[in-house]
Amino acid sequence: MLWDLRNKERNEAAAAAAAVSDAGQLIPTKVLRKFLASLTSRESPVLMDLGPVVGSNVTFLGERLGCKIILEDLFADVERYPKGSETPLHEYLKTRLKHMPESVDGILCWNLFDFLDLPSAQVLASALTKILRTDGALLSFFATIGSTDARFSKYVILGDDSVRQRPYSTTGRKQNALPNRDIIRMFEGLKVAESFLLKNNVREFLFRKIPQTQ
Repeated sequence: MLWDLRNKERNEAAAAAAAVSDAGQLIPTKVLRKFLASLTSRESPVLMDLGPVVGSNVTFLGERLGCKIILEDLFADVERYPKGSETPLHEYLKTRLKHMPESVDGILCWNLFDFLDLPSAQVLASALTKILRTDGALLSFFATIGSTDARFSKYVILGDDSVRQRPYSTTGRKQNALPNRDIIRMFEGLKVAESFLLKNNVREFLFRKIPQTQ
């Protein structure tokens, strides 16, 4: 009987932990407000979201910014990309985004770069820099330490200052912690407008595209 009670308690505790995990982690953000503010002064801005489709985000961003939203679920591409493929992921990413240069005002990367090796991260950062308009903004989260949870996540915007991170797949890829110097170097042509280290070992960056000097 005692064993049964203890086993029941363990099962209940595991179920409660799983429920918390499924509900997602509440993440305060200092960069999202600044990202949104950078786009409010633009007339009919174009915003690109690299994460999985989140209907409430589309509604929130559409109502707040009156923007056109381009949904490019690169998380799904990375998740499905066959490991050990003869064509490396960074070669695939070179031609993945088929958008004109200087055609997007804002880009939400979320934590996509955590799942890329350095060559793939460099290729994607270069592509995003090209399609971002001058003085456009790019938001991205970067883990400062490797994580044992390799599942992909979706980010649900709750307001200007918080998002909820929810795992959405049972598969994933190893999360890499890129050094700050590599992050800044791979976004050549952008400047770091804001950078904050959060309590959950995530550094959030807001990049802005600087005008080209003659």
